[in-house]
Amino acid sequence: METVTALPTDQVSKRVLLAAPRGYCAGVDRAVVTVEKALDLYGPPIYVRKQIVHNKHVVRTLEKRGAIFVDETDQVPEGATVIFSAHGVSPAVHREAAALQLKTIDATCPLVTKVHREAVRFASEDYDILLIGHEGHEEVEGTAGEAPDHIVLVQSPDEVPDVEVRDPDKVVWLSQTTLSVDETMETVRRLRERFPKLQDPPSDDICYATQNRQVAVKQMAGECDLMIVVGSQNSSNSVRLVEVALEHGARAGHLVDYADEIDEAWLEGVSTVGVTSGASVPEVLVRDVLQWLADRGFEDVRPITAAEESLLFALPHEIRRDLKARDGVEAAKIRHDAGSLH
Repeated sequence: METVTALPTDQVSKRVLLAAPRGYCAGVDRAVVTVEKALDLYGPPIYVRKQIVHNKHVVRTLEKRGAIFVDETDQVPEGATVIFSAHGVSPAVHREAAALQLKTIDATCPLVTKVHREAVRFASEDYDILLIGHEGHEEVEGTAGEAPDHIVLVQSPDEVPDVEVRDPDKVVWLSQTTLSVDETMETVRRLRERFPKLQDPPSDDICYATQNRQVAVKQMAGECDLMIVVGSQNSSNSVRLVEVALEHGARAGHLVDYADEIDEAWLEGVSTVGVTSGASVPEVLVRDVLQWLADRGFEDVRPITAAEESLLFALPHEIRRDLKARDGVEAAKIRHDAGSLH
């Protein structure tokens, strides 16, 4: 029998598969620019309820510019300006802000707003709404707050047997926008086994960006000895990318905020590294990871493109109104240069 001798690690061909699309989605782009423009227009401090997006670097950078992040509305001084994060808020939060006479700017992602409207509509028609999502996530709290008497939270396929509804003929499912597509569809499949007349939402609730980033990871995972996902631990879509990579063949996967969090031991015996980033991650952080890998011999970078993205959202009307008053022209839809967030 022929004996095959493994090449030393330093002689193994090293390459990086770089996922596309990755990083900022249109909703995150809009939310971050909203805070930046508010700081420019009104001056600091600008208050933001919760993290504007779930990324440590973005939050730290905006704090340095004068943004103050608070957990609850009553932490904002009366009459001040407060921005609601991309994840959305419940009607109760809007009422709290009004009671404090706060100037509010709603940076909720329009795709999240769509889910809110679906919840209101189905509640008005007296449906039980099975909301697939994670308890405690801001997006889930905001959506559930639209119709608290009609919503039942389902966190995973394993919870399906315990779901109770008033009328199995009037049931619809909605979902958090940043979930694993595969796990969500498995939850829906099991729910439909229990409730055959379960209705689907009018259109996909899981956002296009979440789906596209997961598809790119699925395409490359089987070739990756190691998958590095740039993103924060509280970013649901970033955490899902690591899980998707492991489920689809990556030998190992890790979530990091910064390049210096990568452990060189992860590279032992590795020839192919996959790199991607969650939907709230500025591109500068990915570039830092690519440089870190290049310094260790991984200079060959090959893009894996799953989709092209061109969607842009208009800024909140308050920002557009005040920019027009200042500049005399209508504010265009703005694509933020994510790499500028140093």
